[in-house]
Parts: sequence; C-alpha cells; structure tokens
Amino acid sequence: MTRRQQRLALLAAALSALLVAAWLILSAFQKNLVFFFTPSQVLAGEAPRNKSFRMGGMVEPNSLKREADGITVSFIVTDTVQRLPVHYRGILPDLFKEGKGVVAQGKLGNDHRFVAEEVLAKHDENYMPPDAAYALKKGRQTAKVDK
Repeated sequence: MTRRQQRLALLAAALSALLVAAWLILSAFQKNLVFFFTPSQVLAGEAPRNKSFRMGGMVEPNSLKREADGITVSFIVTDTVQRLPVHYRGILPDLFKEGKGVVAQGKLGNDHRFVAEEVLAKHDENYMPPDAAYALKKGRQTAKVDK
C-alpha cells in the first residue's frame, strides 16, 4: 500500500467511525424524546398510543382524590376546553395544588385515563412552561370562538 492509499483508508475509517457515533447519538436522542400535549390534543387522538409523553394544563379545583394507601392519587387536568383524569402513584411535589399548573409524564390508558409516572408542578406564581401557557391561551381562544 502506498502512503496515499494508507491515508485514504485511515480517512475512510475515521469517517465511518464518525457516522456510527452520530447514528448512535441520534437514535439515543430519539428514544428519549418526550412530546408535550394538552388534554384537548390527547382526546383528539394527537398523542401517541403506548408511548410516554407529557400532558399539561391546570389541576381542576376539587378534583384531587387520595386513596387509603396515602400515595395513590387521582385528579383532573384541564386546558379550559377539555378535561382528562390522571392517575398517579407516588409522592406529589410540594408545589402541587388544585387550580395550579401541572405537567405529568406517562401514558394514556385504554380507559382514556392518563397514568402518570412523574408529576411536575410549576415553580412559582409567575412561571408556567411555555408550551402549557400557549396551550391554555389557545384553548381559551377556541372556547370564545365556539360560543
């Protein structure tokens, strides 16, 4: 092999290794990608089935129900247009309250009930995830147009 052929072989090997590394990174990113949906989008069938996603909105007042075991709860999340029941087994964040913003990550059950694996509460009175704020604003506009 000449020196030029050795350089070309080395360049081809390096390029191949770079392509394999990029493919591995992108496939790992794709597996961990989680999309955000509102209750209206979930009930319209836009959310994936049998795949984890985030669903957010406001916790409907007087909807929080705790079971006797102390760690299983159910509540309703609304975007002011649609409502979706959520079932969660775990400890709720300290900032979780009825009437406040929430984002839950999990899967939609066969009974159209969202089974959450994780529940996140907003940080303070002024903060809301941009996707959730946009979805609530859009929901209010849709409700005004329908009336």
